Amino acid sequence: MDKRNLAFGKINFILVAVGMAVVILGFFLMSGGGSTEDKYDPEIFSTMRIGVAPVICFIGFVSIIFAILYRPKEKDEAQENQAIGQQSADSVEVRK
Repeated sequence: MDKRNLAFGKINFILVAVGMAVVILGFFLMSGGGSTEDKYDPEIFSTMRIGVAPVICFIGFVSIIFAILYRPKEKDEAQENQAIGQQSADSVEVRK
């Protein structure tokens, strides 16, 4: 398969992997022992589990969406834009 036929580039895969790692970190921070019928554990209401971890998960999900939508500038477009810029610079010099 040709590289041009792939939906994602190398940068997209790296960004998705980083986003997934952030989401997994958030879920890990939310995990922990819970209360049972015999014993009540007040740690289930800690700030880390209720406040910080969901925000970290949300940031991870938003970064995954960004990674999916991110479209890097192609090399051909960059070279074409440089050529157009060079041509316009040459035409300015000719007019002087």
